[in-house]
Amino acid sequence: MLWLILGLILFLGVHSVSIIDANWRDQMAARLGPVAWKAIYGLIALLGLYLIVIGYAQARLAVDPVVFYQPPIWTRHITLLLMVPVFVLLLAAYLPGRIQQTSKHPMLLATKIWALAHLLANGTLADLLLFGGFLAWAVADRISLKRRAPVPAPGAPAGRFNDWIALGAGLALYLFFLLWAHKTLFGVSPIG
Repeated sequence: MLWLILGLILFLGVHSVSIIDANWRDQMAARLGPVAWKAIYGLIALLGLYLIVIGYAQARLAVDPVVFYQPPIWTRHITLLLMVPVFVLLLAAYLPGRIQQTSKHPMLLATKIWALAHLLANGTLADLLLFGGFLAWAVADRISLKRRAPVPAPGAPAGRFNDWIALGAGLALYLFFLLWAHKTLFGVSPIG
């Protein structure tokens, strides 16, 4: 559990720099140079992600995990339904169009839906730390965006087919994860 907690602190911590002090982030990028700043930021995020994966895997293999609640089986169906727009929103974050414009911050919305959906289907301490941590971070980041200047995200140029690309590719990714990747990567099949 220690690795999971340390990973969450590193990963969500580095992603919280803008929430805490966007000016400090800009100063560090100016002082170190944009490439060095992004390299340091990226290495910390990757280390955090690695520790999250290791820690969560260890917690799932624990002989006697701490269970906070046992979700009813029907919540898994809600989880499957909630996950449908997640990949569409993730792609829409980089494909300017109506989906991006309507959701305002599609990646944060995708993160909130993903985390909530997984909290509905899982009730151990490790699940609460992982998915609850991401949900709390996404809510805090969304609130902080109301008081700070937006930073343009890299992405494709605006185009009339971007929404269709996000929708088609997002649904294909959802099916890919549903039918194969989730079981292969995480050892759990979402559909039984």
